[in-house]
Amino acid sequence: MVFQFGPFQLDIAERRLTQAGQPISLRSKVFDTLAILVENHGKLVRKDELMSRLWPDSVVEENNLDHNISKLRRALGEGKNGDKLIETVPRQGYRFVAEVKEVNGTGTALHSVQPLIDDDNLPEQEIQFFTTSDGVRIAYTMGGAGPPIVRAVDWLNHLEFEWKNPYRRHWFAQFMRHHTFLRYDQRGSGLSDWNVQDFSFERSLLDFEELIEHVGFESFGIMGSCQGGPIGTAYAAKHPERVTKLILYGAFARGWPAPGSMITEQFHAMLTLIRLGWGKDNPAFRQLWTTLFRPDASPAETEWMNEFQRITSSPENAARMLAEFPKINIMDVLPKVCCPTLVVHSREDAVVPAQEGSIMASRIRGARFVELPSRSHEVVPGEPAWQNLLVEVSSFLAWNESGSVAGKKKRAAS
Repeated sequence: MVFQFGPFQLDIAERRLTQAGQPISLRSKVFDTLAILVENHGKLVRKDELMSRLWPDSVVEENNLDHNISKLRRALGEGKNGDKLIETVPRQGYRFVAEVKEVNGTGTALHSVQPLIDDDNLPEQEIQFFTTSDGVRIAYTMGGAGPPIVRAVDWLNHLEFEWKNPYRRHWFAQFMRHHTFLRYDQRGSGLSDWNVQDFSFERSLLDFEELIEHVGFESFGIMGSCQGGPIGTAYAAKHPERVTKLILYGAFARGWPAPGSMITEQFHAMLTLIRLGWGKDNPAFRQLWTTLFRPDASPAETEWMNEFQRITSSPENAARMLAEFPKINIMDVLPKVCCPTLVVHSREDAVVPAQEGSIMASRIRGARFVELPSRSHEVVPGEPAWQNLLVEVSSFLAWNESGSVAGKKKRAAS
């Protein structure tokens, strides 16, 4: 990535900092400190996080970090013109406060993704149903116009509640301006049937296949996050003639937790907590998941996420679905995917480590792997990484005003 702030340009891949085209020499750890701060511009980066990333295998004193910041401020000439680039938050950490733009290698600013739709005025969605071959009724909805994209569902969902959620709704709005966007509720959750016996990965994949046959899509793109990643990937490998593009976001291929993962014991403890307290009024049980998925969530978003978990499914269904995750293994089908593929992952995702996304990208021919500067399993509007996510997705899907549905309508009206 290449970033521009004031007269400075920071090329992280090339490990180069320039001012008005002239190189500025920085020691390795000082450069790494700047890279972390700029990637997280506008966001507080705590001291312990900086130290763990700068010295992952060493125990160092805090004054080493203070020394890096001091060197960095001098190199950037902070204060000479009254400009403040790095804000100190006493006893907490640092925040890069300068305006930052991502640019390409020539210094030209990448296209900015503006709010693509007035998502406060989106129409009411129409919920439809179809019945699977084993008799389970699945809820789904379609909106927007253009080439179809199907969201392969992750763990739990609720079509109506997430439509009211401003964080999810804004994300869906991006797709609906350019595509016919299909969403559905996983069996056992949301508006789909809850009285379900089979929660296996094979059954979830079959549900996806039967949904596609029901709606009649001949060719379409897939977006799959978390569990939806392996579902979408397995479908793309099995039906290469139908899948035009594949987006994998926070996904995994070799089960979750992955074999040998350090969080395996935590995973089994979480299953017990889900069964004991998922649907109760006390949100403490659900707060565990909210904190894990979105450690930097605002109080408003935390409230949304806690409520989302409560209404999406029963404690038993939620636990039974999750218990299937370690059994998922699609490593052998990854080389069979032949459509253009974008793999996006938050660098410090505490739910599914970024390594899992990297593994998927390395085994899918021609896949592009992008790490987002975030700790969130699901990046939302307001995060510094949100713009990065939209730029990557819009570039991959060739979104532009001249080709958008809204743009065509505007030109037709004029």
